[in-house]
Amino acid sequence: MKNFLPGIFFAVSALLSTPAFAQQGGDILDARILTGWQRADGKHVSALHIELNDGWKTYWRAPGDAGIPPHFDWSASRNLSNVAINWPTPKRIMQGSVQTIGYENTLTLPLTLTPTRAGKPITLSGEVTIGVCKDVCVPLTLKLSEKLPMGQAKRDPRIVAALADRPYTAAEFKVGRVSCRLSPMTDGLHLRAEIDLPRTGGRELAIIETGNPMVWVAQTKTRREGGRLIAETELYHVEGRSFAVDRSGLRITVLGKKHTVDIQGCSAG
Repeated sequence: MKNFLPGIFFAVSALLSTPAFAQQGGDILDARILTGWQRADGKHVSALHIELNDGWKTYWRAPGDAGIPPHFDWSASRNLSNVAINWPTPKRIMQGSVQTIGYENTLTLPLTLTPTRAGKPITLSGEVTIGVCKDVCVPLTLKLSEKLPMGQAKRDPRIVAALADRPYTAAEFKVGRVSCRLSPMTDGLHLRAEIDLPRTGGRELAIIETGNPMVWVAQTKTRREGGRLIAETELYHVEGRSFAVDRSGLRITVLGKKHTVDIQGCSAG
């Protein structure tokens, strides 16, 4: 594993450093910024809207072992101090025998924008790098820019639907005790999470994120023990270094056939 991981990240980095297509993506996709509306508190709700051509798919923020994680650079924007991304519920996608996490057909990714100067318009500009797959998987760099209108109150139904299509919170789904046990192993850490929660339907998958882009998380092995979901995985530093994990910063998304639940943090197991 220690020798295998750098190969993965070198390959992904090489792809990301050489964008293959321009904004429209040729025969792959069309991307644009939806201008959205201005909230009463002065923040602006916008969205990145991607329409994928037949058979093409793109990835969620935690794309799985074979996916390319999305990267956002809004530094070219004007009057923008913060961008909060609201991810719609993804689905499991099979690429041959490999499972990835992402979206098919259309993705509307809501963005909540905080202006630097209240009462002044925001120009949202930047580069978004995403992975897309059909028969092959490639990265695309989308160059986007849009001046957002001031005082717009009418809500775009596409953005409204995407905001509604979110996972349940732990409180909403009545999640009980969530514990994580970390134990050392060769070159990394083994993590075992135990979650008391109602069934989400079908074959459940727990996706674990650390919040540290330098820590690689293997696909979890997920199983049920009655009302408790058990998820086990392995964590490695991409440069082979030692590292620590803050349990309060762990994010566990339980993806089921009927429901998806977003769980923030866990206690010592």
